[in-house]
Amino acid sequence: MGVFQVFRAVVVAAVAASLTACSVPNSGGASLDEVARAAYQHDGPPSITLYTMLSNRSGSGAHTSILVNGSQRVAFDPAGSFRHENIVSRNDTVFGMTPYMVDQYTRFHARETYHVVIQTLEVSPEVAEQALQMVINHPAVMQSHCAMSTSQLLAKLPGFEDVKPSYYPKKLMDTFAAKGATYDRLYEYDDDDKSRVLRAFVPEYERGTG
Repeated sequence: MGVFQVFRAVVVAAVAASLTACSVPNSGGASLDEVARAAYQHDGPPSITLYTMLSNRSGSGAHTSILVNGSQRVAFDPAGSFRHENIVSRNDTVFGMTPYMVDQYTRFHARETYHVVIQTLEVSPEVAEQALQMVINHPAVMQSHCAMSTSQLLAKLPGFEDVKPSYYPKKLMDTFAAKGATYDRLYEYDDDDKSRVLRAFVPEYERGTG
């Protein structure tokens, strides 16, 4: 059995275990085989990236999500709307976060009325893997609980015990800043109707090189 087959088997086993270990409300999405095929290993350091979507008008927080780079790279997009038939997701976990998908994900959330703050913290491989398993195991999140579910998840990780569960995205953003996270902002001024972005979404494997 090759390295890819072993990795795929591990992914299937991890996701299958998560689905049998808990009762997930509003669960669904990609099949286990689709999840395994989409698994993407990024060669960057183990890390957790926090995305905070802020209003351009008031500066208030509108959405929170994280990108976890462990044995595979996934996004935890709680109660998020980055969903499409060609995006492999299960519950609130988006798999196959290649550089192209990360770019699409980030740009999807930047628009005329909101911008995105991107903060990354490098972590140990053990912490990254723990975060990855917690994300994969997490049940679907209710609307308006994005920051609360993310902060509760992070608070269980070694080195993040000081994270206070909160409904407010900016509080979590400030916590990451205090930890010395890298910092970047993305502004774009597209129309607010981002559903058109998803309708026009072309999977990476269909884009070709031309």
